[in-house]
Amino acid sequence: MIKFFSNYKIIFYFINFSLIFLYLFPGSLIGWFLYNDKKIQPQITPDFVISSNHFYAFIFLSVIGFFSYDKSSQIKIVKIYLIVLSIILELFHLIIPDRSFQWRDLFGNLLGVIIVILIQNLINKYGFFKK
Repeated sequence: MIKFFSNYKIIFYFINFSLIFLYLFPGSLIGWFLYNDKKIQPQITPDFVISSNHFYAFIFLSVIGFFSYDKSSQIKIVKIYLIVLSIILELFHLIIPDRSFQWRDLFGNLLGVIIVILIQNLINKYGFFKK
């Protein structure tokens, strides 16, 4: 499966573009399709301290990103990119109509990326999945 993503980086690019589009859309595009109201944001699971939707989205994007790039120098760039992206996209909510900056969304974004980074570091350190 890992080889699949590294051969088809277009999947990471498509998911990345889709996430950016959904983040920058004024209001909720998914809520608009599901409920015919762009002010309603569908919830996958209830929020606790962080936004669960943001957490799941960035875990998914991070996992696909790490599967897509396998060289050490590329992984470092992907880590930096994902952290910066998670911050920048939430900051854009300050200026996008019908969107609002929320700390729990930002922490959900960052926690999703950081958890995948930690798991990837553990896998590299202890040699899981090595040939």
